Amino acid sequence: MGKHVIVGAGQVGAHLAERLAGRGHDVVVVTRSGSGPAGVERIAADAADRDRLTRIARGADALYNCVNPPYHRWTQDWPPMAASFLGAAEATGAVLVTLSNLYVYGPVDGPMTEDLPLAATDVKGRVRAGMWRDALAAHRAGRIRMTELRPSDYYGPRSTDQAYLGEDRFVRPLLAGKRVQFLSDPSLPHAWTYTPDVAEALAIAGTDERALGRAWHVPTLPAVSPVHVAERLCEIAGAPAPRFATLPRPLFHALGLVSPMMRELRSTRYQFDRPYVLDSSAFETTFGTAPTPLDDALRTVIAVRREPAPLGN
Repeated sequence: MGKHVIVGAGQVGAHLAERLAGRGHDVVVVTRSGSGPAGVERIAADAADRDRLTRIARGADALYNCVNPPYHRWTQDWPPMAASFLGAAEATGAVLVTLSNLYVYGPVDGPMTEDLPLAATDVKGRVRAGMWRDALAAHRAGRIRMTELRPSDYYGPRSTDQAYLGEDRFVRPLLAGKRVQFLSDPSLPHAWTYTPDVAEALAIAGTDERALGRAWHVPTLPAVSPVHVAERLCEIAGAPAPRFATLPRPLFHALGLVSPMMRELRSTRYQFDRPYVLDSSAFETTFGTAPTPLDDALRTVIAVRREPAPLGN
């Protein structure tokens, strides 16, 4: 068993921490507030503080970058944090496992594979592409060992309102029989990645040297529309048939004038204006994994949603 340091305890970091701890590893979770799941060591620290992160990662087998700054702060927040992760990985010898996304490819016609050019058309994608190039160069120079995982949009337990199929934005209103406001055409097929599958892929990447030196797509089911996901969710839960309202494009753009989050979503709207298909066969074949079936994932989402709140909350 080894020591694993996870920076970030959001949609994926907490799942990863619980998974690694359940397998007997020593797990340290680092967040600004010192929060994190029970049963692991929790430390309050700034990920951009290279010296502090290096001290925390000393003796670690793997260092996981599961941080996700607000979209409108990527250009300010990511460069110092990315440099900190690279520095800590180089100083400690810990494998750097970065959780990234598909923005690096920009608009794509057809299934996305890991050998596509990094042709990001928006600032967020270019920031991520730059982080990847810097890490890959350090790996090829022998300064660090690293790998990167790229999922599609999240759904599943702990998914936040940043996720199109997040618990509060999508699941809760549907189970309550309410209309869901969607930002684009909900009938178009789109790849959705289940958050526990992301955690499992990260755990594999941090403990299997075959993952090193390249990027991987996280196991993801064939693309289906939000309408299909909603119909299956409501049928399994015994909820009323789903209803959607699509935000008109002029209003979508107008909201960007007052909301930094909506302004950033405008630049990645292309992902929802055409089919968005992910090929994750490389990871699945190499490591013998498969994405969780949609109905099984949705049953878990429903069960978690219906769990009673702990006493005192």
